[in-house]
Amino acid sequence: MHLGPSRLVMVLVGLTLLGALIFLMPWRQPEHVIVERPTPSLLIAIRDMSKLETAEVHVEKVVDLTDRQSSFFGLVETKDAILLVAVGRAVVGVDLGKMRDEDVTLDGATGTARINLPEPEVLSARLDEDATYVFARSTDLLARRNEQLEASARRQAQRAIEAAARTPDVTQRARNQAEKQLTALAKALGAKQVEVTFGAVNR
Repeated sequence: MHLGPSRLVMVLVGLTLLGALIFLMPWRQPEHVIVERPTPSLLIAIRDMSKLETAEVHVEKVVDLTDRQSSFFGLVETKDAILLVAVGRAVVGVDLGKMRDEDVTLDGATGTARINLPEPEVLSARLDEDATYVFARSTDLLARRNEQLEASARRQAQRAIEAAARTPDVTQRARNQAEKQLTALAKALGAKQVEVTFGAVNR
């Protein structure tokens, strides 16, 4: 089919316009959608801390123990007694090794980090051997000296230190400090808001 010069020019112009239109159509421009995948950086940073020490308790305890003894069919009663002045300390905190992967989440859309921590516990409790001493030790004339009495007094002092570290006031202080420290850590790693809770369900 033969096209005249005018028709040929029109066809060329039409093809040029069509090509330009196709080139400029919106589908030619790629849409950019940036998807942020939350990384485990926050969880790794928390686990690297292992055990978070958040409160310390200093305890002084006087332990008065008496071993009452009887002999000669109960006719003679004697005693072996000790008075121990015990000084010790306990550290309360959070064992971060108990955390599960789902205990730390980061919402990429809102920048909110949610951290669910185990309840604070006594991480360590010990007597200060340099400051702990036997104030008095007395054994009656007919009594048998109980060589385990001092060890028993020290065990009782140890239990007293642990009990002092488990009071509601100390536990709350430990929670507050743990929340403060982990909030600072999460924000340093990019979180905009941080929600900290304690005591995961079905742990």
